[in-house]
Amino acid sequence: MVTDTTVPDISAVRTEPTTVKDTVAYRTFSVANVVALLIVCAVTLYPFVNLVAKAFSSEGFIAAGEVNLLPRGFNLETFKVVMDDAMFWINYKNTVVYTVVGTVVAMALTTPYAYALSRQHLKGRSFFIGVAVFTMFFSGGLIPNYILVSDVLNMRNSMWAIVLPGAISVFNLLVMKSFFENFPTELEEAAAIDGLTTYGVFGRIVLPLSKAVLATMTLFYAVSLWNSWFSAFLYLDQKELFPVTVYLRNLIASASNPAAGMAGADTVQIGANIQSVTMLLTVLPIICFYPFIQRYFVSGVMLGSVKG
Repeated sequence: MVTDTTVPDISAVRTEPTTVKDTVAYRTFSVANVVALLIVCAVTLYPFVNLVAKAFSSEGFIAAGEVNLLPRGFNLETFKVVMDDAMFWINYKNTVVYTVVGTVVAMALTTPYAYALSRQHLKGRSFFIGVAVFTMFFSGGLIPNYILVSDVLNMRNSMWAIVLPGAISVFNLLVMKSFFENFPTELEEAAAIDGLTTYGVFGRIVLPLSKAVLATMTLFYAVSLWNSWFSAFLYLDQKELFPVTVYLRNLIASASNPAAGMAGADTVQIGANIQSVTMLLTVLPIICFYPFIQRYFVSGVMLGSVKG
């Protein structure tokens, strides 16, 4: 029997590429996906860019429909009218206060409530969940709520009429509840063995590891409070207590009806782009704030909405 004892020359062995090449179908899908997403982004951004352009355009170009992505007949008249009014800055400060206080109160109530509901051994757990869910589908109505807040609780013309009635969002509560249900029980058990109480586990273990969902819920509450105007319009009579959204709403009404309080040579110009200016001034702080918590946003919603 003859055996081949020749040792192969390793250096002569051809080295094959180890990476897997993308198929033509996959590359086609990737290109189509990028193009589709770019189109969606363009369609989404166009209305906002158009509003910004109108905010800095003159009345003639706006009325002629010639303003698209760039301002035409650049002017700052409406901005001057709004920014020169001392009441605007008072109401803007009110909005900041209402948003900060309301978000803190909402998170302080929603977070422990959601954590308690996520505990399977909680006595009466089904009842408390039912109470929360019931309010999603049934409410007392506008008039009973007005009587309750204004007359029974005596919160009319106060910050608490804006902050307290909507302090707990049931949607946010259920998302946080699902997040806490997926929290590793081993960490809580180990902390309990080390001597931490329920409050210690919640404050020192659970909350530091829940930054994603906490940041997401904070964003939801802050945006809701910042954009809210109807509660203030309903419960506040004093101009010094208005949020900026009510101020801008009244400014729009005045520009639309000069006889109601705004008159002068600049009325036509202000009426032409007041909606664009008001939307820009209202949304700008949220746009500046959003990037700081954007990295938590997707993970916070997904972790709180999927039960694993």
